[in-house]
Amino acid sequence: MNEPAHEEVLARVVREHAGRLAASLVGLLGDFSAAEDLVQDAIETALRRWPAEGIPERPDAWLFTVARRRGLDVLRRESNHRAKLARTHLPEPAPRDDRLRLIFTCCHPALSRAARIALTLRVVCGLGTAQIAAAFLVPETTVAQRITRAKRKIGEAGIPYRLPAAEDLPQRLEAVLAVIYLLFNEGYLSSTADRAQARDLVEEAEWLAALLTGLLPKEPEAAGLLALIRLHRARGAGRFDPSGRLVLLPDQDRSLWDRAAIADATALLTRAARTHRRPGPYQLQAAIVACHAEAETFADTDWAQILVLYDMLLHLAPSPVTRLHRAVALRHVKGAHAALAELAGLDRELERYPLLHATRAELLRALGHPEQARQADERALALTANPAQQALLTERLQWT
Repeated sequence: MNEPAHEEVLARVVREHAGRLAASLVGLLGDFSAAEDLVQDAIETALRRWPAEGIPERPDAWLFTVARRRGLDVLRRESNHRAKLARTHLPEPAPRDDRLRLIFTCCHPALSRAARIALTLRVVCGLGTAQIAAAFLVPETTVAQRITRAKRKIGEAGIPYRLPAAEDLPQRLEAVLAVIYLLFNEGYLSSTADRAQARDLVEEAEWLAALLTGLLPKEPEAAGLLALIRLHRARGAGRFDPSGRLVLLPDQDRSLWDRAAIADATALLTRAARTHRRPGPYQLQAAIVACHAEAETFADTDWAQILVLYDMLLHLAPSPVTRLHRAVALRHVKGAHAALAELAGLDRELERYPLLHATRAELLRALGHPEQARQADERALALTANPAQQALLTERLQWT
């Protein structure tokens, strides 16, 4: 196998297992920066050795073994860590629930919300600074600084690597939910140029949401997030055509949607809402997706109900991205003029968000302004690295 093929396999292994490996090493060393360094060392070793030795049968276990041995060497050189050596006899990577433990550690209230989420997405979920920056709509340098400061603060404060006590869970829950949600978003529509979607990240987000729902059965937002992810996944077969091109919602073949999965996810959401009667942002987002999922055709969509749900969502968790999505719903209730007026106040906050410009282009085109629509699509194309989005926007520009 040639070198690029080895790099491709290694990239896949890193995407799927870097967070799990980091969680195991943090448990071993108690040091986030050292754990990340060990992961990087193991990756560099693989790049040197795999082309000559061949790809091992279990690449993830190979990486873990290399990183763990070096971690033990570090501990042996530090006499004050002798006691830890007796507890480090794991021959295989640690169980996956270490990921959730590490997420709660990273989401300690001693850190700012932005720092908690950025650190967790980097260390636990293995996302790059560019991907995290795209999620926050901020420069990469800002994300890098947040992560560095957060690691330092965790080390200086001696924050323990464990699930917090039951009474401390609620104050960390919001950040934990945000991490899982952003991980799902990156998987659902990637911000990088190498793939349109990342199913491994979507599956990991669903697994973490299910684990969190089991850990906190009385928290309806955990169930709401799980329902949201499952509703999106149930429609996944219709999102791309056989050539990998993105298919927008009005054009999707709804016979490809998993109706049983939609029913199950909707039932999960309904139970959480009726049992706890504490509506929250993830439950409302799931309810919006359920409205789309339950419509037999695009024409059957209950846009008035969706608009009401967006109004409730803006009240509970105001954000410019939610305002943008609400404008899309508003178009179908009050027309393109009303929707375009709603976008006018979003330029400053969402200037570098491609969906803002793509949405504006659709509205301008509907209102008979093709040249302005073209300029908006060109701006959206310049801002996105996702190959499926690029193909869609390029095709639009060819039409005009």
